[in-house]
Amino acid sequence: MSDTVLKEVKKTSIGGQALIEGIMMKGPSKIATAVRKPDGEIEIKESEINPIFKHRFFKLPLVRGSFILIDSLINGVKELMYSAEFYGEDYQEDAFDKFLKKVFKDKAETAIIYASVILAMIFSVGIFILGPTLLTNLLKNVINNSFILNLVEGIIRVFFFVGYVYLVSKLEDIKRVFMYHGAEHKTIYCYEHGEELTVENVRKYSTLHPRCGTSFMINVMLISIVVFSFFGWPNPLMRLVIRLAMLPLIAGLSYELNKYVGKCNNENIFTKIITYPGFLIQKITTIEPDDSMIEVAIAAMEKVIPKEGEDDKW
Repeated sequence: MSDTVLKEVKKTSIGGQALIEGIMMKGPSKIATAVRKPDGEIEIKESEINPIFKHRFFKLPLVRGSFILIDSLINGVKELMYSAEFYGEDYQEDAFDKFLKKVFKDKAETAIIYASVILAMIFSVGIFILGPTLLTNLLKNVINNSFILNLVEGIIRVFFFVGYVYLVSKLEDIKRVFMYHGAEHKTIYCYEHGEELTVENVRKYSTLHPRCGTSFMINVMLISIVVFSFFGWPNPLMRLVIRLAMLPLIAGLSYELNKYVGKCNNENIFTKIITYPGFLIQKITTIEPDDSMIEVAIAAMEKVIPKEGEDDKW
């Protein structure tokens, strides 16, 4: 039996995000972003975690999921923009960015970050919420069962998401992002198994991790089928209102499910079943990294590991 199996697995709260030629790791109190610069050196930026939603209400179970998601999106876009700065020689500002800089001036970067998140959410609602429900509505005269209609809508939604991820994965730049995504997961696994963070140790671990954001998104879509079924199949406008109103609850349920799965670490049949769909999609969104990418992941990881009494228990 290998040493990897014998070691007790530490279930850490440390998570990350793949960037442009880099990785962001988030620990219990710090965020570290490591980027491989064009000259080959690794640039590391550290910052203290400053959550947007600080009141304890936003930390309640079921409530916290949607607010943690918003906070993660904002931080993710911020660090993505930072990594892009190292490779932005050919970048030309579009009219929207110029408009925001003109209006918000010295606060333009913050405005761009929030605008990017809002536009991404609008895009997601249009493609993954409105699109599937309008398509399924064409079948209402053929299918009389509201549960079946909601099931069909959910299947279309998952198909759209998987199709989108698959098409994006064919882009050369995105392939490298997905390789960094794999490096992120492998490094977290290595830390969880208590091994020294070296390229050799990290390389032997899987790129598929149960706490991945991809798995979270799949859980959102699967849970939405059940939740939406309780409301029957009203007219399209009412369906849209219901779906938007239920998104915070669905995000909350999905977060709690991911948290439970992360604690159990696939130790029972239930968590193995729950993580299986997410792992299938992660086979698209994670690719085996090269050694230089693993070095970047390790550099970011080392900066957020608790040093003095902090608790990173998941």
